[in-house]
Amino acid sequence: MTKLPFSDRTEAGRLLGAELATRKLGSNVIVLALPRGGVPVGLEVAKALHAPLDVVVVRKLGVPFQPELAMGAIAGNSVEVLNHDLIASLHISQRDINEEIAKERIEVERREKLYRSGRPAPKLRGHTVVLVDDGLATGSTMLVAARYVKALKPAKTIIAVPVGASEACELLKSYADELICLATPKYFMAVGEWFIDFRQVSDAEVQRLLEQSRVSEITA
Repeated sequence: MTKLPFSDRTEAGRLLGAELATRKLGSNVIVLALPRGGVPVGLEVAKALHAPLDVVVVRKLGVPFQPELAMGAIAGNSVEVLNHDLIASLHISQRDINEEIAKERIEVERREKLYRSGRPAPKLRGHTVVLVDDGLATGSTMLVAARYVKALKPAKTIIAVPVGASEACELLKSYADELICLATPKYFMAVGEWFIDFRQVSDAEVQRLLEQSRVSEITA
């Protein structure tokens, strides 16, 4: 039984990596973390599986007059999920939706270039892909990431998180071949409440951790 709260994302990643290592996933594994908070977790998972670490950048689509409220999310060049009920109830125009998508696609491209330092995105076809984040609250961001990965034809998709709301885990089970969540607390308000140290992860730290993983891969 997993003891909560976790000290930090690194400890959570080590525990998650240890659980995944028991699954004998083979050598054809790629770990994809959701920036930013998923990257410290993903690094430890990648170490445990002796696998490369990369990222899948997902961006929220904010309501134009209330940016913190999500009307959907996007990943990559083509995958998007929209909350049509919310859009209809708030009378958001197609023009506003298109403008928000265009803006966030620019940010997705910027972050992917920044995090990968110009390296191309990994080819996922035929690989076992482990999608990692620091937790699942609503699961909406991971849902978009899973749809994006599925479109790239991996052999298998595994969603792995240290902690999540049971409703979010149930939602995502149908979008992956396997879902691994170390803890599903009964009363779940936010991911951060299950970590002692849940400080924000910066772009610079994401870059450093990804580079650390690449160096470890080369010297292994």
